[in-house]
Amino acid sequence: MEMIVASTIGVLTAGGIYLILRLRAFPVILGISLLSYAVNIFLFSTGRLATNAPPILNKYGDATYTDPLPQALVLTAIVISFGMTAVLVMIALGAYLEADSDEMALIDEEAPPDAEFEVEAAAAEAAAKSSALDLSDEEELKGLGV
Repeated sequence: MEMIVASTIGVLTAGGIYLILRLRAFPVILGISLLSYAVNIFLFSTGRLATNAPPILNKYGDATYTDPLPQALVLTAIVISFGMTAVLVMIALGAYLEADSDEMALIDEEAPPDAEFEVEAAAAEAAAKSSALDLSDEEELKGLGV
């Protein structure tokens, strides 16, 4: 029983990590979901893998019981992961509708790497020219006696 649970946790973790490393939005969301399932199964298995055991200690019976705390943690984690998945799907859907693709580009392929610096330099140069024109206008007005 323990080997099956451990193998399931390993397969879910490996699949989740593989999908998270993709550069598309929806496989990343599926990978996060798989990882949350793996963590939930791991938390559930920490409460002992006993079948047909009560969640409380029996006063007159044998000492086999199932710890209820991991079950409560897993139930809470399921609700939180469902909410996070819904939020991530809405964000990814909005990005898909805006860009017509769910691909996540790490760099902008259309612009050269130094394009940001060129834009900033052009803006600084334009600001310097406008301030120089303002000074020449003031000198002309002083020459006219205004």
